[in-house]
Amino acid sequence: MPSNPRGIIPLNWPELVAEAIRRRKEEKLTQKEHAALANVSIPTIVSFDRGELTLSLSKAFDILRVVGLVEEPNQEGAQGAFVQEAFARWRELTSALSKDSPGRFPDGWYRIDYALEGDLKTVELHHFEDLLRKAQRRNTGWPLFLFLTRPEVVPREVDGVIECWLKPADAGVDRPFGDAAHCDFWRAAPTGRAVIMRGYQEDVQDTFAPRTIFDTTLPTWRLGEALLHAEALADQLAEEKDKVNVRLRVLYTGLSGRVLRAWASPMADLFMEGGAARSDEAMLETVVPAKEIPSNLATYLHPLIASLFERFGVAGLSVERVEAELEKMLGNRTSVRS
Repeated sequence: MPSNPRGIIPLNWPELVAEAIRRRKEEKLTQKEHAALANVSIPTIVSFDRGELTLSLSKAFDILRVVGLVEEPNQEGAQGAFVQEAFARWRELTSALSKDSPGRFPDGWYRIDYALEGDLKTVELHHFEDLLRKAQRRNTGWPLFLFLTRPEVVPREVDGVIECWLKPADAGVDRPFGDAAHCDFWRAAPTGRAVIMRGYQEDVQDTFAPRTIFDTTLPTWRLGEALLHAEALADQLAEEKDKVNVRLRVLYTGLSGRVLRAWASPMADLFMEGGAARSDEAMLETVVPAKEIPSNLATYLHPLIASLFERFGVAGLSVERVEAELEKMLGNRTSVRS
């Protein structure tokens, strides 16, 4: 055994795991919530709790970072902290709601976040709100990062970010659309960061039970909207747009029990159906040059959608099918069922 002249303390893995579990309980996080924050699967968090040594170092760091046991002052760590703070804020806002409240997405939810990487202009928060309004896309009826005007749901400045929570009826707001698919929570920061959470539109229909299907069209449209939103924001914030990348991530939860079906656009070119989901969650990530998003959107989205569909046993998705869906979205020739 070599001597230790520099005083480095060996890693005590069992103690580190025990401390992480203690901190999770103090934060009143469930295993599922901890896994979502760390962007790992539930089986991974279970293996961590058992003190297993088979986890990759990156996944272990992701889990430990959530409870403040890893400090990483880099860009990826900053985006992770931004997303974690947003998730904690959402939990705070929804804590008084019942477990089956649409505001808590009881049947599952998805989260999209992105970060602009590169030299960005410094803008004041009130001016940044105007930039966000200009970046908003309206291709499919209920856009991401929506700006409504009612005082109860209007986006507002909170702790240095623009925040919006579209409250459900049991939070005291009488709205025409108060279901889980329309109770968005989102945050955006002048540093080029944004995150949004939303329930599944498939779960708020009368024709089939919640948590039974996963639509073939909506993921392509939503991720397309997210990248286009990021590109529009980069167009306004970047010092040199040619040198800015968009790091996009999406987390789907509550997939167990769902089968892949064409619903939102049943006559779509992307008419594919699959079996039951093979996991309860799916995390997808890509990095895209901002300048290439308008001209190569399908090329960059195809690997994400193909990977997602593989979770339902569907392989062989072509980039042409993804491109056909995006053309319809951009042409606004169809609308999502409400």
